[in-house]
Amino acid sequence: METVRNNILWPRPKNITAFGKPPWVEKEHTGKLERLIVQLGAGKGKFSEITGIPRSIGCIGNNRFILREDPVEVDRIKEILYEFSLISGGDLYLTNYDDLRTLEEISNYAASLDIKNVYAVVKLEDFNKISLSPGVKPIVELEYSKENVEKAIMLEDAHALLLIVQSKDVERAFDIPFYGEIYVDLLFPGSLRKVDFDLMEVKRVYTPTPKYHPCLSGTLAITGEGFVLPCPLLRNFIGGNIKQMTLKQMLRKRKLKRFWKLKKASLEACNGCPFASICHDCRALEYRASGDIYGIEYCPLDGEFFNPSGGKSSSEREGMKARNP
Repeated sequence: METVRNNILWPRPKNITAFGKPPWVEKEHTGKLERLIVQLGAGKGKFSEITGIPRSIGCIGNNRFILREDPVEVDRIKEILYEFSLISGGDLYLTNYDDLRTLEEISNYAASLDIKNVYAVVKLEDFNKISLSPGVKPIVELEYSKENVEKAIMLEDAHALLLIVQSKDVERAFDIPFYGEIYVDLLFPGSLRKVDFDLMEVKRVYTPTPKYHPCLSGTLAITGEGFVLPCPLLRNFIGGNIKQMTLKQMLRKRKLKRFWKLKKASLEACNGCPFASICHDCRALEYRASGDIYGIEYCPLDGEFFNPSGGKSSSEREGMKARNP
């Protein structure tokens, strides 16, 4: 298979369209709502918010969370999706389901709306149990293993694979003969000193984003209990609840826009770095490792360009404090 963006360490096939970062990172941002990620329940994935979620593309994956309130009713979710189709109509990711019937019902409803792309993220073992309309693009989630890969390449009608992989298996993942797209969901260790892969290659983006955050910009996430977040994995940064507010009201929140514009120049450790605009920045992974929403743990340059006079002011930091439900 032909490879692109040739790198001495990790050359990869064309169908690997996302490597260690979400598939929309390489797209130019508009400063408006571009995608909605809706979690349909507490989830039944391998990784949980209690033990930590080390996934580089865990934002669209199935994980396990503690629901602090009653789940959002299906009818209310449909109302929000209809509003999304009127406001944006961009990309919709449906994930973190508890019941396949709920995922099926909401996915098929969303496909009837004026939404550009409806993605249903389905665990490998559930894929043949669900019936999705032709307008839904299934993303099949699996952990890398020889057995799982053999099952995945035999699937029909899957749009993409969300492949959870450890660094030791990355090169094997490049050899998977899958007809659709592959998103390599690389697992990160808990700290920089345990990283055993090329961070520079993993974090590199090819579409510079000097004005907006590479993946938070344009993103809105809704949890199973209705909390609105800038990212599904930033559970402590709540902007409101869709049980009481409309999507349009949520988009007026200044806190959300601060995350969209949280570019590398906003971070003290990155403010003077010449690579800032082409360096992917997963705030969820960094927050998990450092405990600071502005923290930088996974830097291959080890803060060489640290600028104590750059970054956010104390008042701006105050506006983005974590808030528990």
